[in-house]
Formats: sequence, structure tokens, C-alpha cells
Amino acid sequence: MTKQLSDCLHRYRFPRFEKSWGDIRRGIEKESLRVSSDGQLSVTPHPIALGSALTNPFITTDFSEALLELITPVSDSITECLQVLGNIHRFTSQNIKEGEMLWATSMPCPLKNNEEIPIAKYGNSNIGKLKTLYRNGLHHRYGSTMQTVAGIHYNFSMPEAFWKSYKNICNFDGPIKEFRTKKYLHLIRNFHRNSWLLIYLFGASPAACKSFVTGRKHDLEELDESTLFKPYATCLRMSSLGYRSEAQKSLFVCYNDLKTYVDCLYEAMNTTYGDYDAISQLPGGEYKQINTNLLQLENEFYSTIRPKRNVEHGERPLESLTQSGIEYIEVRALDLDPYSALGINEEQIRFLDAFLLHCLLADSPDCTESEFFEVANNVNKVVESGRDPTLILEKERSPKSMQEWALELIEDISHSACLLDNAHQSGCYYSSVLSQSKKIKNPELTTSGRILAEMEKNRFSFFEFSMKQSKLHHQTLIKETLDEKISHTLSKTSNDSLTEQKKIEELDKISFDEFLQNWNKK
Repeated sequence: MTKQLSDCLHRYRFPRFEKSWGDIRRGIEKESLRVSSDGQLSVTPHPIALGSALTNPFITTDFSEALLELITPVSDSITECLQVLGNIHRFTSQNIKEGEMLWATSMPCPLKNNEEIPIAKYGNSNIGKLKTLYRNGLHHRYGSTMQTVAGIHYNFSMPEAFWKSYKNICNFDGPIKEFRTKKYLHLIRNFHRNSWLLIYLFGASPAACKSFVTGRKHDLEELDESTLFKPYATCLRMSSLGYRSEAQKSLFVCYNDLKTYVDCLYEAMNTTYGDYDAISQLPGGEYKQINTNLLQLENEFYSTIRPKRNVEHGERPLESLTQSGIEYIEVRALDLDPYSALGINEEQIRFLDAFLLHCLLADSPDCTESEFFEVANNVNKVVESGRDPTLILEKERSPKSMQEWALELIEDISHSACLLDNAHQSGCYYSSVLSQSKKIKNPELTTSGRILAEMEKNRFSFFEFSMKQSKLHHQTLIKETLDEKISHTLSKTSNDSLTEQKKIEELDKISFDEFLQNWNKK
């Protein structure tokens, strides 16, 4: 698999790959459930020491008060990005309620019922109430259990120095904003075609507590009295029982150009959906959801990747994308790695960078509706049976061995890894790709395979395995010394965020009813 630089440049029709182009910009958002020392979901409010979930740029919540989200700033250094995530993680672990810890796996701890899961609150401002109402809508539409799964969101963008040169290489005559948007959509199409590979390699949810499927139909097998699993599963988090929407199953969202993508989502956000129309208001006129449409907001569209840009407080994401173009992409297909205290490690990041760069530079034909659903079917197969060495996928309507296809992809991705190694004068990217090829040849080396093997060897239930890893990481994080200056910065940011939330609340001049009407009119 060793590559010459000239071969790698030829693969992507590049005359050169400058050193500065390797300075990929990345950010990580890591979700984790807060649980008690005996592994039960925390029902306590978001800790005041962590500041305001509405305005703290480093620590917020997702669906639940118990589902924390730790956010790093953008960095062009993998080492720095992980160091910052580690600092935020340590600060969080040291400032949550005594006796609580962060759950180490993507699939949740034992859950009693939907009503037990506390929905996240963001204060009394109109925008804060909207965020909570959106989550109430998710609760009524899908149930809260589904919303407790956790994952890693990986934000990726190429450096500014790359885009002007790449635009010239491609002989693109339009504005650089349009070129960047065009190429990020190009990346997204290829990501969809090949995302099953990431799910195979890094899926880490082959089993779950029985409580996760209480009251729902499923075809999981019983591993022990408290655990359900599938023998060859990789990522039940992405299955029909996990972070998915049956209502969106037939929704075809096209990434051929930005207008088409935006129009697809706008249509879904303005089309009443029968089942949601039947969700009435609570007694006394209290709202249950933002609206009755297929999507309440853009973010309700469940996708493994999203085109993104930074938005101003209260600004609509699609409006911002339409006006200013795509700034970066967000990968949402990654489970927490329970063998890493941070849920992700350096080798995985290097492979992700090589994978995404390959998706950006390789040819990317326009997607069709038939291919869109073919890709979705491939993902489902790998989610449920990815480690089956006989698994067959479909490639352009023809059967293809998953193992054979995966090895071909790994071979091709080594071209982009070589370019990044040349830019950084290292062999780390190629090494990360080589490590993944070993997992394809031996499925037991995948994270999902290691988890099930350890559970079988030690006769662990999924709960016992998750508790062991959660306690191990918690003890590591609370014992590690946090630099005094960093601790002060994170404490000050938390305190300042509480002040900022109050300012936002004081600026509201209209009732929430009027605010919601105006929001839906947009």
C-alpha cells in the first residue's frame, strides 16, 4: 500500500500539495450522559458550576439536562484539539455533582421510562424557551429514550490557503464562496457513498441495555438477562432503534447544489405531517412542539453529515448557508470510543482527516434518488451486520463484497494520507490507514468486535462493561491536575455565560407566543 508522492498527486490531478494545505481545521463536540455512581441516569439540573447551557461556548447540553456536550474551539493541531477537549472534560468531571460521572458508551445507561429523562432547559428567554420546546417536540414525536444516545461530532474544514490555489487548479471562474460550497457538497456526496466504512471501523455500539427498547418492536437477540445485541452489529446507535426517524425514511435530500439541499429541507419544514398534526397542545394551551411539520427545525433532519457555518445567536442555519455558503462540514456518524477517556483518539482523527480529504478530492458524480436509498440500505446493513465477513453491499446496483470494497477504499484513501504525511513530514497518516486495513481483514479488531469479545470473556453485561469503562475514565480525569490558568479560564467562562444568559432574557420585548409565530413565519 506504500505510495509515491507523484502517484498520489496524479490520483487527484494535482500539480503539487503545499505544506500549508495540510493544516486541516477541526473541532470536536463530545456528548456524554451524566450518571450516578451506580450507573443510573442523573435527574439533577445542569450543574451551575458549568455555567449556562445556552451561552457557554465549551459546555452545553443536548436533548436532556443529563446529556452534556463538550465543545472544542477550532484548531489546526490534532494534539492541541485533544488537549483542549481533555481540559474541558477534566473541568466538567471535577465540577459535576459529587458521586456523578460521565457514561463512557454511546448506548445509554438503564432507563426506567420516557418521563424519567429530564428535558434540557435554557432559561426564560424566548430563544431559550424555543430550544426547550424543540426538545419537547422530539420527546412527543420519537420518545425521549432515542434521544439519550451519545456520539462524537467531528467538524472539518480545509485551511484558507488551500482554497484559492485549489480554485485555480480546478479553473473555476466564480467567487471563492461558491467554489468552496460546491466542493464541500462534492465531499458530502462522497461521504454518503462511503460512510458505511466509518461505521464498520469505529462503530462501538453492538449491544444495549434491554430498557432501551422497552415497548418497541425489535429483532435484537438476548445476550444475558439485561443485555440485547446482534452478533455482527457495529453501531446500533445508528439503527432503526437508535438515532433515526421512521418519518424521515422516505425523505430524499439532495446534495448536488446548495439551493436543492436548502429547498429539500425548507419543504420538509413547511409540510404538515399527519402524525405530528395529531399531537395536540397540553392542557392550558402549553405547546408540545414548535410546529406540526415533518421537521420542526433544520436540525431535526437526521443525517450522518451536515453542511454548516457559524451563525449569529438566533439566526436560522439554512438562511445563513444560503447567504454566505458552506464554511465547514460536521460528521455525525461516530460512536464514543469506550476505550478512550475522551471518546476519540489521535489515530482515529488522522484517519478521519485522510478519509474526508479523499472525499473532497476524488471525483464525485451528482447523486440520484436511487443511489440515495441504495446508500442508506448499505449503511443499514453495516450497522446491523458489518462484521459478517460474507456481507454483500450494493454498488451502483450491483452486488459487492463489503470486505473487498473496504480494502479497495482503504487503498485509495492511502493516497490522501500520503499527501498529508508529506505536508507534515511524518508517517502518521499512512500508519492510521494501515491500522484500519487490519480491522477489515480481522473484524474482531474493530471496536464493536473488541467490546463483544471482552463482554463474553468476562461474562459482562453491557451495563457492567459500560460501568467499568465509565469509572476507569472518571477516576483518570478527576485525578489529573488541571492547569490553574486553564481552570480559571473555564470557571470565568462559565460565570460569564450565566451573566450573558440574563442579558439575553432582559432584551426580550415580545411574548413567547408572538416570538414563536414570527419564528415559524420565517
